Amino acid sequence: MTTPTIWWVRKDLRLSDNAALRDAVAQGGPVIPVFILDEVFEGYGACPLWRFGLGVAKLAETLETAGSRLILRRGKAQDVLAEMVKETGAKAVRWSRAYDPDQVKRDKSVKAALEDAGVEAKSLPGHLLFEPWSVKTKDGGFYKVYSPMWKSVKDRDVPAPEPAPGKMPAPESWPESDKLDDWKLDAGMQRGAAIVARYVNVGEEAARGRLGNFIANNIETYKERRDFPGVQATSGLSENLAWGEISPATLWHAGLRAMHEGSSGAEHFLKEVVWREFAYHLIWHTPHITHDNWREGWDNFPWNEDERLAEVRDWKRGRTGIKFVDAAMREMYVTGTMHNRARMIVASYLTKHLMCHWRIGKDWFEDCLIDWDPASNAMGWQWTAGSGPDAAPYFRVFNPETQLEKFDRDQTYQKRWLAEGQAAPSETALSYFDAVPKSWNMSPDDAYPDPIVALSAGRERALNAYQNRDF
Repeated sequence: MTTPTIWWVRKDLRLSDNAALRDAVAQGGPVIPVFILDEVFEGYGACPLWRFGLGVAKLAETLETAGSRLILRRGKAQDVLAEMVKETGAKAVRWSRAYDPDQVKRDKSVKAALEDAGVEAKSLPGHLLFEPWSVKTKDGGFYKVYSPMWKSVKDRDVPAPEPAPGKMPAPESWPESDKLDDWKLDAGMQRGAAIVARYVNVGEEAARGRLGNFIANNIETYKERRDFPGVQATSGLSENLAWGEISPATLWHAGLRAMHEGSSGAEHFLKEVVWREFAYHLIWHTPHITHDNWREGWDNFPWNEDERLAEVRDWKRGRTGIKFVDAAMREMYVTGTMHNRARMIVASYLTKHLMCHWRIGKDWFEDCLIDWDPASNAMGWQWTAGSGPDAAPYFRVFNPETQLEKFDRDQTYQKRWLAEGQAAPSETALSYFDAVPKSWNMSPDDAYPDPIVALSAGRERALNAYQNRDF
């Protein structure tokens, strides 16, 4: 085959273990990598869109080194691909399969239009370990609880990750490309971009280095230390997984090797990889999880849905007067990430102590996280709120103070992120005030606030709502 194949780049910003790229190269003709800032990406929040732009820039550099290049276009995916096919004479388009409803809707229309035009259109796996429809209960249904799903897949064979193609044939002439800087993907970040940029770990090579460091230094104690936000005990790879800079199969096989070598924390790491699979399993089978209550009967639960409330504003700004919650919210605003234990605490506080709808929190995370993932974010918020899967007992209310005492007894985490009241605040705590909008009018010299809601009163109010629920 001498006609070009278009590799439609999406959230698979890597060359190794990329089935779509591998299949494009296998066609035998030139390969034209194309990224489209399309109707799905245009809807991303400020931080995810900015971080994805960094990943696109890094992939473009990698492709240049490999003798190829990344073509950038902006517009509706179906229209742009049709234009690219006419310009290049391509007879085939390949892409990595997606599973969240926004991307699925887009991809179905793109595939139908390409096939109607006589173009061979094909999606390939690579974003997950297991295709969601291939994991079934004994009754042939899908899993609604994590533990039995883990048991059903933990011994499955996962193909070893494939290396990057040895050669990527280039066309005789390249199509025109937009300039990434012209898209201004950092516009929504305002002055926060310079702060968060200190914490990003961009690209395939960086992701592999991060995995190697975790396997060498932290996987042995992962199970015991992963819940302590003040220590570096987790892999940090959610950022790279979110944008496809490393494949889940690469993580899986690294974890398996560690487990076979006797690492006591390796199995728990593998369980966390499958927890991500569980989120995609649910988003595929029940796509309403991204926007509606997953469980039936929760639509009448008396959550506040008004984001303009002062309590919501204080939660977003890390000014609730509850140190674990405030430290976590500030960590996210400065680094673009948040420790997983902290995510549960801030979600529980918002949905239970403040009785605010989980969608408010989900949307704020979607705007602020460099590791934003549509499946994990939606499932995590609904799981904590009680309206989601695997949430028994749904009426559990985390106590942020006892959680902080248990998991940050030496106050490392709170001192790292809270400046008010400290004689010599840390650089990380002070950087929060450089990242937030000036209109918030916040200063490290402010007095630390009193709790906006007493924890005991908030807990009692939440439990009363659960007891009197009309399900």
